[in-house]
Formats: sequence, C-alpha cells, structure tokens
Amino acid sequence: MALNVDDLPAAIRQAKQELRARLPNYSEVFAEVEEAVRAEANRIAEQRNSGEDVIPEILFSDIAEQRVSAKQIELVKTRGACVIRGVFDRSVVEGWDRDIAEYVERNDLDTRLQNRAEDKYFGQLASSKPQIYGVYWSKPQVLARQAPSLTAARVFLNRMWRNESEGRVHFDPEHVPVYADRMRRRPPGSESLGLSAHCDGGSVERWIEGNFRKVYRHVFDGNWRRYDPFDAAFRPDVEEIASPAVCSMFRTFQGWTALTPQGPGDGTLQLVPIANSMAYILLRALQDDVADDDLCGAMPGRALSIKPEFHAPLFDALSSIPHMQAGDTVFWHSDVIHAVEDAHRGAGYSNVMYIASAPACAKNDAYLKRQLPSFLEGKSPPDFPADHFEVDFVGRARADELTPLGKAQLGFDL
Repeated sequence: MALNVDDLPAAIRQAKQELRARLPNYSEVFAEVEEAVRAEANRIAEQRNSGEDVIPEILFSDIAEQRVSAKQIELVKTRGACVIRGVFDRSVVEGWDRDIAEYVERNDLDTRLQNRAEDKYFGQLASSKPQIYGVYWSKPQVLARQAPSLTAARVFLNRMWRNESEGRVHFDPEHVPVYADRMRRRPPGSESLGLSAHCDGGSVERWIEGNFRKVYRHVFDGNWRRYDPFDAAFRPDVEEIASPAVCSMFRTFQGWTALTPQGPGDGTLQLVPIANSMAYILLRALQDDVADDDLCGAMPGRALSIKPEFHAPLFDALSSIPHMQAGDTVFWHSDVIHAVEDAHRGAGYSNVMYIASAPACAKNDAYLKRQLPSFLEGKSPPDFPADHFEVDFVGRARADELTPLGKAQLGFDL
C-alpha cells in the first residue's frame, strides 16, 4: 500500500510532537549519537586519507567456496557496503556493454529521451541529472539478473540480515526476486551531472509512518545503541509515498554491476560507509534548531537529501568507491548515504547496470505481480516514470530467453 498524506506540514508537526514526547531528552541523546558519528567519520577519513580502503572488498570466489570470514562479514555490517570482485567474467560483461550500446543506438533512444516523462525524484538535490537511461529489459540486463553468480552474491548479502525477530519471520533470504532498474552510461568529460548525497527508500515517511517508526523503535526510544540496521523487523511492512522512482520493494542492499572499468574521478559512486548513520539523521530532525514543520529539508516522493547545514559530520566520511573492473559489483545497505561524483574526468565510459539485492517477502511478491506485465509488454516498471520506451524496441529480452531461475525471480509462478 502507498501512504497518503493530505496536510504534510501538519503531519510533520504532529510527528515531531509525538516523537519528542516519547523521548523528552532528545537533545541529550542526539549529542551522544553525534559524538559517536563524528568519531566514526573521523576514523574513516583518516583511513581514506592514508590510502587505505574504507569500503570492504570480497572475492566472489570466496563467496562461492564459503571462505568469507566472520571478520569480513562484521566489517561489511559496520560499513554497510562492500565491493564483490569478479561476480562476472570480464569478457562476458564487455560483450554486454557493447550489446547495450547497440541496443540503445539501434532503437534511437537518445532522440526518445528528449521527450521522456520528467523524473522529479532527484529534483531537490544540488546535482540532479546523471546519465541514467530508462531501459530495463535489454538482454544483458535480464541475463545479469538471472545469472547464478549474481544470485549467489545476493543470497550471501541477504543472509547478513536478521530475518527472524520480534516473533516473526520477515523474509526468505534464499530467494532473490528481480527489481528491474535502469542503467547508467556516462561519457568521459561530463561535468556537474552527478547526484548529491542522499538516501533512498523513504524520506518523510521515516518519521511519520507507523511501521517506519517501528523499524527505528530503539532510536526513537533513546536506546540507539540497540538499533541494528540489519534487523529486518517491520521493514517489509513500511508504506512509502508513491512517486516515480520511489522504490516500493524491500531491498536489503542497493547495488550495481560495473560494465566498464571505473574508479575515483570517473564520475562514480560515493558512500558514507556508516551503517547506523540513520540514527543520527532521524534524531537530527528533532532538534530545536529545525522548524516544527521541517525534517531537515526532507520532501515527500523524493530522495532523502543529506545537507551540509544539518548533517556536516557525515560529509567527512563521504568516500569514493575503489577502482572497479567490468564484472565487479558494489552493494550498499538501503539506508546508507550515497552520492555520485559530479565530474567524470576519466578516459572512457563509466557504465553500470543497477541491480539490487531483495529477498522474498509479501511486500516484494506484491510488487512482482505488478512488475511482470511490464516485462511482458516492454513497459517501464511500476516504480519508474511511465516512458515505456522499450515497447517497440528491437532486440528486447523475451520470456523464452528466461531460465527457470529467471522466471521464478520475475514472479511467473506467483
């Protein structure tokens, strides 16, 4: 279900009144959280500035052979992100990148993009127009999503979550439904076309919607050290305000697969690798210097923007991901702050396919039932602007090209 709010300023005022009454010492608790976040951000900045990696890296071969250590997993859960190396063979992915270029050129996508439905999801961000293509059903995208290797990587990530708590089983980590998303094709030399720091998966809802409050119950109760970003309790029950490009599936990790080599300076991804930073963001909005009808600038139906004037300590930890090769993947927790570098100063294209990790649950099953007709008809999926570019595209993936795994992941058997 979608959340409907008739009078947002009134809803925000009421929510803040309720949350402050629930936590009368909200200023003192926030001071504790802020001190902890500053210390963690400083540690990350020092590590990054000394040339050390701040985003954990895992070899896919270690996942396949079950050689990933408990220490590695704990670091991923602390940082809320990881790079998984070698999920796909480089030569295969290089072929996919060529196939996608041919697909968009053959079907004259650049001309169609001039008439696309406006995507306002990133509209409040300082930088807001990355080269993201509204293409979902090219053969390489469909082949990558149903690949056993990427499926295994996403099951591995799903298992990091606590899927049973509060007396309930929240999801099945072993099954990975498809959340069809877009791709990025960023040419070298592009300037000021990134995305400023933000979170997806809910903006004002995090404070005003009942199940979101239950997700962050320990934070709002002042027991913020008990807050576990990897406890799935109530996450599959949250209700978002519907908007083009607002994700209405429960994703354990957002992610993308590199189609080309890319790294710092190539207009690539940046992360604030602090998994529990949402505790800071939530309590920051309750402080007395924020207007009663404001949540640090959060807007409905938009990305949750992270602003220097409100969230300065987090920017000290903002770090570019390490250099990626074609076939590597990067994943980040659905609450982790991320951005895209404004300038691409590299020599080649910086191309990715957005493929997240999502588990089987009632919320996601419901979305699959709405998404499946989009695949069959070549339309844009329900969460995205209704451009429907691919309805008549030559070379679009078809149902007979799906494996049994691919059909199950798209919800053919639901």
